[in-house]
Amino acid sequence: MTFSETLDSAEPRQPIARTWSCILFDLDGTITDSAPGIIHRLALTLEEMGAPVPTQAELLRWVGPPILDSFRDFAGFTPEQSLAALDVYRRLVAEVGPYNESAVYPGMAGLVERLHGLGIPLAVSSSKPESQVVPILEHFGLASFFTVICGASDDETRSAKADVVAEALRRLHELGVDTSRTVLVGDRIHDVEGAAAHGIPAIVVEWGYGSPAEAGDAMAVVHSTDQLASLLVG
Repeated sequence: MTFSETLDSAEPRQPIARTWSCILFDLDGTITDSAPGIIHRLALTLEEMGAPVPTQAELLRWVGPPILDSFRDFAGFTPEQSLAALDVYRRLVAEVGPYNESAVYPGMAGLVERLHGLGIPLAVSSSKPESQVVPILEHFGLASFFTVICGASDDETRSAKADVVAEALRRLHELGVDTSRTVLVGDRIHDVEGAAAHGIPAIVVEWGYGSPAEAGDAMAVVHSTDQLASLLVG
């Protein structure tokens, strides 16, 4: 996404506390570029369901929100059809692996490793099923840098971003992590709103899948991993 029309630098929209006690990261569109694989599997799913297959540009809107919501909101499926489509989609994921056609964004692996080395507790908070998030991070050699890896539950009862953030915070608290100065890094409005539900500021990365309007009440928007690093570690 391109925020250059609305913001030309990473200057914060709100005062920024330079020392974060904990950092939450979204996965898709923030750490990994997973859109090619997701879009491919969505198209195959819709085809198998006998539904019209939108263009790739239109399917990009589906990347980020809970996928069950996308089947309902964008394909117009009933709850029963959405669950059936979810089963098809997950079967396709299982056949090739959740990291198929995905890559880590340039600079993100190094930044995550650097933050970990500085002793800042890190967590992943994703609306993708946790059963997929963990192997993705393991595949790219990033899992060991995160204190907590949290995603949606397989039964989708925990899929809304605010609920995933709540679970990530709960696990961090159990481990004795100070979450009093937490920030969330993401790319969609769901990240901003999910963080805000817990009084957490959000930094939006422009390389993800959202639109400029989705920056909304984000604390800041960044255009590069160097700019992101400057806001996270000063």
